Amino acid sequence: MSKQLLIIFTRKPELGKVKTRLAKDTSDEIALAVYKDLLIHTHQITKNLEVDKWVFYTDDIEFEDLWDEGDYMKMIQAEGDLGAKMQDAFFKGFGAGYFEIVMIGSDVDTLTQEMIEDAFDQVKQQPVIGPSEDGGYYLLGLEEPRTDVFQNKEWGTDTVLRDTLLDFAEEEIALLDELNDIDLLEDIEEDSFLFHHVKDYK
Repeated sequence: MSKQLLIIFTRKPELGKVKTRLAKDTSDEIALAVYKDLLIHTHQITKNLEVDKWVFYTDDIEFEDLWDEGDYMKMIQAEGDLGAKMQDAFFKGFGAGYFEIVMIGSDVDTLTQEMIEDAFDQVKQQPVIGPSEDGGYYLLGLEEPRTDVFQNKEWGTDTVLRDTLLDFAEEEIALLDELNDIDLLEDIEEDSFLFHHVKDYK
């Protein structure tokens, strides 16, 4: 068993249930296609990482999907808001004996394997945050259990990063490059591998 753990939050790719804000500007079918490509990208940049990997689904665990390849353990996210779900996942990881844990979602088309490896190097000494352009974060790395960063946040708003940084105000933390979550049509740039799905709407 590795002493480092990668946690990936994801959901089953189902029509009408993923990327709903993108779907409003395009269609449910395009939103699903974009999300499937994001899942493939996330799998590609994580499958060769030399750490243990857990995938947390929002609802039911999906069997015979792409996470079957690459030694991913499958779990279900806890009840509650996003903070409660993340806190539970981190607590499970630390409770299982991991020393450093990095969590990501599956919504960033510019995230790379090298960035995640850098986060694991940094989290040996200090917490790590990957800030998103929308005021949230795409990556969180912790070297010890804590609750403050998961409480008293308005999840899904542009205040999450600011309020989380306040939790670390008295500590040294590592900030990674700012990246962009894919939630809206405007988030998909022309040089993205996702652009072919939405070019007719730009």
